[in-house]
Amino acid sequence: MALLPAGAAEPLRLGMIGLDTSHVPAFAKVFNDPKAPGHVPGGKVVAAFKGGSPDIVASASRVEGFTKQLVETHGVKLYDSIEELARNVDAILIESVDGRTHLDQFRRTLAAKKPVFIDKPFAGSLKDAVEMVRLAKEAGVPIFSSSSLRYAPEPYAPKLATIGDITSAFSIGPADIEPTHPDFFWYGIHAVEALYTVLGPGCVQVVRTHTANTDVITGIWADGRVGTVQGNRKSHKGYGVTVVGTKGVAVVGEKQNYAGLTVEIMKFFQTRISPVAPETTLELLAFMEAADESKRRGGVPVTIAEVMAKAGAKR
Repeated sequence: MALLPAGAAEPLRLGMIGLDTSHVPAFAKVFNDPKAPGHVPGGKVVAAFKGGSPDIVASASRVEGFTKQLVETHGVKLYDSIEELARNVDAILIESVDGRTHLDQFRRTLAAKKPVFIDKPFAGSLKDAVEMVRLAKEAGVPIFSSSSLRYAPEPYAPKLATIGDITSAFSIGPADIEPTHPDFFWYGIHAVEALYTVLGPGCVQVVRTHTANTDVITGIWADGRVGTVQGNRKSHKGYGVTVVGTKGVAVVGEKQNYAGLTVEIMKFFQTRISPVAPETTLELLAFMEAADESKRRGGVPVTIAEVMAKAGAKR
């Protein structure tokens, strides 16, 4: 479904929670400034809750600067509570860079019944993620979470259509580790999201090889396909997915920006329908959690079902 045309309705009032990520000024510019490259009409960021996590340098060192930028450039109103913000907007973006805060922040929005986009990392643990999805279903609140890699500027589909049935895929990307989060949740999620964009859900088990610079996670899908993610730290920072099919090989996802994701966010706010099922997002996180468990056990295979059950997911 396309975006509603400009002028078709009053712009949605958007509220941001957590002003400690570069996505805050980037998204606000795209939504609020009609002259911005890639401007997405339909809503404006008008409200924000500052947030911030003192024990994460990437948060503490940036929250004041991004807050100042949002207020001075876009005239955004700051709220002292998430509950008050949620009552005064039409849709919400949880942008806090610290995934550990997302469960509590999301819970505080629920009474307002507004659609919520939850930026990466979706949660600080698989257990929290399972609870967030449960709360959303219970409250009838639509949620959407995705990396921008799912909506790369060059769509995956045209190249994938030329290679026949996909048998395997190999995704690379940066995987810097933040000690407060499970290893791949912090940044490796982008390469994992790209892999899932190609293969879709259905992984049954994973195994991980870990070194100081590199992680390799290999998953086996229920239909026999194989998906591999290589996360890099000190070396090359690029992205890309090499996809093997019955008729050829294609490389996709090498370029990335926020344009496609911001369009999908606005469509979601307008329709209240998520383009990515919450169950797919949960499996993404379970893939990464199973990889962590494999690392803890010395590199043995770990099933998705095991980590989902441990996190409290209901069958």
